[in-house]
Amino acid sequence: MIVIPAIDLKDGQVVRLYKGRFDEVTVYPLNPVETARDWQSKGAQILHVVDLDGARTGIIQNMAVIKSIVAGVGLPVQVGGGIRDEMTVKNMFNAGVSRVILGTKAIEDRTFLAKVLAQWKEKIIVSIDCSDGFVAQRGWADASNVRGTDLAQELQGMGLKTIIYTDIARDGTLRGPNFDGIREMLKITAMNVIASGGVSSVADIHECVSLEQHFKNLVGIITGKAIYEGKLDFKEAVACSTNA
Repeated sequence: MIVIPAIDLKDGQVVRLYKGRFDEVTVYPLNPVETARDWQSKGAQILHVVDLDGARTGIIQNMAVIKSIVAGVGLPVQVGGGIRDEMTVKNMFNAGVSRVILGTKAIEDRTFLAKVLAQWKEKIIVSIDCSDGFVAQRGWADASNVRGTDLAQELQGMGLKTIIYTDIARDGTLRGPNFDGIREMLKITAMNVIASGGVSSVADIHECVSLEQHFKNLVGIITGKAIYEGKLDFKEAVACSTNA
């Protein structure tokens, strides 16, 4: 299991939202490329980049910054937020992005998902973002009547290899992850699972490591606000996951 730092972009700036709410945003006075290099220097193996403007509008808004991050580090970069057509997926890979994260479009259009999976296979990830167990979409603004676990089983049947599971109610709160939700997701799928939402301390990393020892398909944990606000030392988190 690896610890993955998140770089959320809004208007070209590094930010974090509280529970995905665009009216509750913290802007960090950081250069996105320098931030990416800093996480790399502290042991990051993958970077998780989200275009929040794209997630909200359905059209990528921070492509120039994403390209600069990819060019500025020697790490795989996975990108999500507003990727809702085949050309945008192709443009991401042409820009050097390692894995593309789909959300809304994958939920609404299985034909599209099947097509990109056939072409790019393991390089496609689907983000299952849940509120009270049900999937949310369109930048987390709209709730659906689809249970996250049901969606995961359907995606596995389509040949998807990796999902990101996020509990929206925990994201950006520093309250700790929803371990019950993560455990439930790990039980019902053989896919690789990257957990996200609420990581607040090295104790949370230890708990994830413990989960990984029981469920080998927990391959990563994403952290954002905790490492930007000094609640979690990223080097310590990496050491904890590496030495388990």
